[in-house]
Amino acid sequence: MNVNRLLPVATLLALAAFAWSGSDYYTGLAVKIMIYAVFALSLQLLVGGAGLVSLGHAAFFGIGAYAAALLSPSSEAASLWWLLPAALLAAAAYAALTGALALRTRGVYFIMVTLAFAQMAYYVFHDTKVGGGSDGIYLYFRPRAEIGGWLPFDLDQGNAYYFFVLACLALTWGFLALLRRSPFGAALAGIRINEQRMRAAGYSTYPYKLAAYVIGAALAGLAGFLFALKDGFVTPELLAWEQSGLVLLMVILGGMGSLGGAVLGTATLVLLQELFQSQALFGDYARHWHLPLGLAIIALVALLPDGLAGLPAQWRRRRARHAPNTPAAKPLSLPIQGEPHA
Repeated sequence: MNVNRLLPVATLLALAAFAWSGSDYYTGLAVKIMIYAVFALSLQLLVGGAGLVSLGHAAFFGIGAYAAALLSPSSEAASLWWLLPAALLAAAAYAALTGALALRTRGVYFIMVTLAFAQMAYYVFHDTKVGGGSDGIYLYFRPRAEIGGWLPFDLDQGNAYYFFVLACLALTWGFLALLRRSPFGAALAGIRINEQRMRAAGYSTYPYKLAAYVIGAALAGLAGFLFALKDGFVTPELLAWEQSGLVLLMVILGGMGSLGGAVLGTATLVLLQELFQSQALFGDYARHWHLPLGLAIIALVALLPDGLAGLPAQWRRRRARHAPNTPAAKPLSLPIQGEPHA
């Protein structure tokens, strides 16, 4: 049985079972991991799929969150069936506008341009009254999933929100897995490996990169939408470059090029943050949690060059190197020309 196919199923089933842990803290932590996993998967499409390293991906995360808050009435719940597409569309529209310019650059210039566009969006929400300024904005009601008077699930009741986030993670993971196996995904892989050769083969690489950029932004907007529903509060810090660096770190820790690695890297980084901030374990030293977290990240990156997803392959290579040498096969003796056969 292929382990890579079992990993998504096992992860999603474990998260589903976790909903009945009985602890609000742990279910809240699981929801946070799932939301950031969607965020990391959206960036994985760019980094692992097309080789586009962006430091402005948080802009789409924040725009999705602000769209959910700004478009929701303050007196009643909005409809989920138009609010969710609106949040994704807002993030995708900003990506189409900025990506059309950013993708004209390459390498470090692309990184800096994406960072600049993200900071522009950050200052729009931070320095103006569009989204409440630096104080942020509240989302008072989670949207309702009502269809013609029928309510299939209520996001305010029981574990409905938890399973809604889990369903979004499963759909995102499945969608990207199918996308990678499609001709579009194969073209992105070719662009990542050698864009010049793809152009020589007759591919116009710019539309492919722009499409990947917009799709990744829409999925980041989905993560932002879910985050706004989780806390009911949105601040400009969701668009800050620190968020972009955080999600990029999740992708690197998990292993660039692996969807399961993005989820694994997300869980690892979130759990490490929670661990080092624990007052019960570290007392007053928990205030300095950034230091041990940084040291842990350095150690993981140094010891796992292929990321957490590459750990099994790394173990297999190490075992092969240290395995006892098998007896070499006896070379076949061929008669020298002119020498009589025995």
